[in-house]
Parts: sequence; structure tokens; C-alpha cells
Amino acid sequence: MEIIISLLTGALGGNIAGALLKKFSMGTLWNSVVGILGGGLGGHLLGMLGLDIGGILGSIAGGTVGGGVLMAIIGVIKNAIKK
Repeated sequence: MEIIISLLTGALGGNIAGALLKKFSMGTLWNSVVGILGGGLGGHLLGMLGLDIGGILGSIAGGTVGGGVLMAIIGVIKNAIKK
């Protein structure tokens, strides 16, 4: 259940980051896809580090932050390649 929450909040985090960082946004679909990947990675990394923020809250935090960070990183790389 926690992985599903991480993936969904990752999609949300990717789209929030895309809305805040319009220069790096890749559109709703790709922000969601990259956010889902980042959410999965963020949730997994929190588990590996042993940071137990509290079950569902930890999944939400890890997914949202992971999705937003990965979307921003890929957006920066995409813009750098364009130039």
C-alpha cells in the first residue's frame, strides 16, 4: 500500500514542481511519469536509510519530494541538452 501512495504522490510532486518551475516543466504527462519514478525512488530511499517518518506520512513525504526533485533534475538536463 505504501508503494502505491509513494507513486501517486510522486506524480503529484512532479506536477507541482512543473507548475512552480515552468522553465523545466515537460508537460503534465511527462511530469507525472517522471514524478512516479521519483516517488518510487524517494520512498525506497527513505526505507533504505531507515527513516521511518510514520508509515503513510513517510510515503507521502518521500513520494512528493522524490517526484519533484527528479522532475526538476530531468528538466534541467533536458534544457541543457537543448542549448
